[in-house]
Amino acid sequence: MKDLLIALLLGVIVLLKLVDVLADMDMDLPVAHLAQEWTLLLLSLFGCVYLIGEFRRRTREQRQLAASLSLSKERLASLDAELREARHRHGEAVLRQFASWQLTRSEQEVAMLLLKGLSLREIAAVRDTREKTVRQQASSIYAKSGLEGRHALAAWFLEDVLFTQPAS
Repeated sequence: MKDLLIALLLGVIVLLKLVDVLADMDMDLPVAHLAQEWTLLLLSLFGCVYLIGEFRRRTREQRQLAASLSLSKERLASLDAELREARHRHGEAVLRQFASWQLTRSEQEVAMLLLKGLSLREIAAVRDTREKTVRQQASSIYAKSGLEGRHALAAWFLEDVLFTQPAS
């Protein structure tokens, strides 16, 4: 909008300058003065045409970008839905694996919090229990799963996600 206003203002200046130059030609003024007036007139005209062209080009680019973003928003919404579904399926797979390891409900909760990266102290605070209890539950999880610790537990599920090929 600002560019259009400037271009219109410059257009008015060009018209007024043209009237001035035509009036000066009738007054028999020096050639140097007329050359200066014509130069200013042509530069103003060039500036006006250039600004209008730039305004139109940018408007066209903005429309193309808006159309591109619109498509991107649709694609993002589609990807978001796919990711939500994938997270849901992965969560179900994690719970099935916990069940196959025969983890108790409390052990499943602790295992999930371990997978989320919480420390034993943080898990104890979240579950409103003692850290020693959480430590014992974690040891039980590792024994039942046959894994050696929190890193192995996380890696077990991460490897499952990273190296499982999607069905074609």
